[in-house]
Amino acid sequence: MEQELSNSRRAEVLTEALPYIRRYNGKTVVIKYGGNAMVNYQLKEQVMEDIVLLWLIGVRVVLVHGGGPEINELMNRLGKKAVFVDGLRVTDKETVDIVQMVLAGKVNKTLVNLLETKGGKAVGLSGMDGRLIECTQKDERLGYVGEIVNINIQPVEDLLAGGYIPVISTLGCDRAGNTYNINGDTAAAHIAGALNAERLILMTDIAGLLQDKDDPTTLIPSLTVSQARLLQSQGIISGGMIPKVECCIDAIQAGVKHVVMMDGRVPHSILMELLTDEGAGTMVTEG
Repeated sequence: MEQELSNSRRAEVLTEALPYIRRYNGKTVVIKYGGNAMVNYQLKEQVMEDIVLLWLIGVRVVLVHGGGPEINELMNRLGKKAVFVDGLRVTDKETVDIVQMVLAGKVNKTLVNLLETKGGKAVGLSGMDGRLIECTQKDERLGYVGEIVNINIQPVEDLLAGGYIPVISTLGCDRAGNTYNINGDTAAAHIAGALNAERLILMTDIAGLLQDKDDPTTLIPSLTVSQARLLQSQGIISGGMIPKVECCIDAIQAGVKHVVMMDGRVPHSILMELLTDEGAGTMVTEG
């Protein structure tokens, strides 16, 4: 009897998801993935399963990833200390080589392989491939950290048209061929804007935007760009949340319909956000 009820409930869940499946079929969703959800292997598997499920129901999924913890790990093994200024990694020539090895190599190919083993079709590329992300130096103090000046989205469109899940590591290059480290949230916002994505999902290590940063029960479920600006002026959005919210606003202004910041450590949070009434995290809209 319990098995019958369980099967019945499964059928109800699928039926409840039908309006959302219809809504997102054929639409583009960009997911920025990194942090703790990437380090925990079980969570990583669940995120890849969510992405493959979305792909199977006809969502055009683009995965943009970072890999800060893995970069730090390799730097430590090589005896090189990580230095940050305003939340951005100071990247000298040796460090940018390490970043390229980790992001375009180990992390990117691991995610591609995992998506394939879960039943998806994925192709990995970096922002240097097809000059997807063209940039200039952001600040001399930061070294090889890039400021995005152009997105050539055609390689991504070609992969989507071919039925693949593009997996993009956040490296860029300038016209002289120099390689730059790009902030993952910033790269995802630009890519989502160039694709006119239906939704950009920023997976973080917090529940979303909080009215009180020390109280997780004060989650703000949704807000407009103007409301976000007001919260910034009031100091409610501060510290490390400022660049994340700025990325949300930039993406909206670039043409993305909705941007969501959510806790990537929660199992199946992507499916909760896209295929249920409950949703997850904080949604930013044009208003």
